[in-house]
Amino acid sequence: MDDLLRATARAEARHFWFRGFRWFVTPLLRRALTGTTRARILDCGCGTGANLKLLKTFGSAYGFDASFVGLSIGRSLGQRNMARALVTAAPFASEAFDLVTSFDVLYSLDQNDERAALAEMFRLTRPGGHIVINVAAMPILRGDHSVLSHEVRRYSRRSLEALVREAGFTVERLTYTNGTLLMPLLVVRTLQRWRGLAPEAEAHREITVPAAPVNALLSVALYLESRWLLWSDGICGSSLLCLARKPRRQA
Repeated sequence: MDDLLRATARAEARHFWFRGFRWFVTPLLRRALTGTTRARILDCGCGTGANLKLLKTFGSAYGFDASFVGLSIGRSLGQRNMARALVTAAPFASEAFDLVTSFDVLYSLDQNDERAALAEMFRLTRPGGHIVINVAAMPILRGDHSVLSHEVRRYSRRSLEALVREAGFTVERLTYTNGTLLMPLLVVRTLQRWRGLAPEAEAHREITVPAAPVNALLSVALYLESRWLLWSDGICGSSLLCLARKPRRQA
């Protein structure tokens, strides 16, 4: 996982996928925090802390991660408010946050830790508060990136919804993203599985920033998709993005 974080740190400012992710997730963050003043936000499994920059535009943002490498990279880039901890045992008070996020973490956990992480997110979220989760989707898209990210599973809409509801949340939005890239991804990753997945030492190529014209073209495709998703849910794609609410206490 440390190799993934190093590769991510080199790419996340410019790579089309990370640009797309920010375009996809921002409307959900805005919706989750509409009407909330002085919002408190927690990113579970914050990696290098790069997403804290986005989260801080909505309130006070904190993060934690199990990786010393990820936290060191983040701190070297000026990120603060980060702690070292497991997603199954966060060192924060119960019901302390208006929004709790988990971006591309759950798919790397075994089943027990996956459910424990959701239970911890439920504990940390205030009644009436929200969570936003992003995960890898569609098992048919398993490929070299799965090796680099220590991917245990890829989710379907049904499996992610069931997991979130089981934890006690009410799902408000659940959509596939990166649908515009589905066909080329399907071809590439089918070929990767056919010839055998790359060892972890070589899989970092999956997050290398493409040549500028290609990166720009794919960025435009994802931007246009993000505009479409303002009005409709995606029916397929390499990721699933979920917005859910913790029920308010009964009076």
